[in-house]
Amino acid sequence: MTDTEDACVEALRAGRLVILPTETVYGLAADASRPEAVAAIFEAKGRPRFNPLIAHVSDYEQAAAIGQLDDTARKLGEAFWPGPLTIVAPVRAANRVCDLARAGLDSVALRIPGHPGAGAVIAAFGGPIVAPSANRSGRPSPTTLADAVDETGTFAAAALDGGPCSVGVESTVVSILGGGVSLLRPGAVTRAEIEALVGPLVEREQGHRSPGRLAVHYAPDAPVRIEAVAKGDGEILLGFGPGVGDPRWSLSPTGDLREAAARLFRLFREADREGPTGIAVSPIPDEGLGEAINDRLRRAAGFVG
Repeated sequence: MTDTEDACVEALRAGRLVILPTETVYGLAADASRPEAVAAIFEAKGRPRFNPLIAHVSDYEQAAAIGQLDDTARKLGEAFWPGPLTIVAPVRAANRVCDLARAGLDSVALRIPGHPGAGAVIAAFGGPIVAPSANRSGRPSPTTLADAVDETGTFAAAALDGGPCSVGVESTVVSILGGGVSLLRPGAVTRAEIEALVGPLVEREQGHRSPGRLAVHYAPDAPVRIEAVAKGDGEILLGFGPGVGDPRWSLSPTGDLREAAARLFRLFREADREGPTGIAVSPIPDEGLGEAINDRLRRAAGFVG
């Protein structure tokens, strides 16, 4: 199942769902302004409707027309857009991203994806789209078209093949609500990179304004055990670093965090196909991109703390 960019644009204009590649993960996309199209995403994913969606736009001007972006947001956008950063801001044009997509909130989550395929489709479509990960809710996000089609392909009218996702974990989400910048979800744009630009982050609980904050999320079928250095009977060990475990199941033999992020969800899916009793994961440094990887692992294991 693969289609052209034009076919994807046509499907979006008809109010249908489309599988699109981004640099983070594959998304299940729809016209952000049409409640019936957005409702179809929630149905396809089995996603709770209190969980807001990210509006993907083609450029900063489109983002600023939808959300109230201040000088801090402009600084973040100039540094990290297009790319794996989402900014939560007060909504300006509520009709452009419907109430259902925003989960009834007075804020809107905005991102300019860095993948050329997604960018071309959004620009040709001419308006914002919502594109949560193209998996059933709670499952690992798909990082290849095949996995996206396997998860939600029966609901999509078109699908664009953009190759394997280069980042492999969902976007960093920050909020500019209430003054200062808060980190709502870690991702490929790291805490240190953001603080180098805008100063210390503000600790403020706004998790309900960000996707991906459920206590159990990103989980394979097999139970996940974190902080593990050895596997028990029937477990598969996802190693990290030189000489740790079977090379086939290594997140990164060299200890490269970007490689580990890009491989995490794919290895979850490959491990599931082996039918293990569980998936154990070697320790990952909790710095830089490791913060995002550990966030996904804790939620996959059903442990957030």
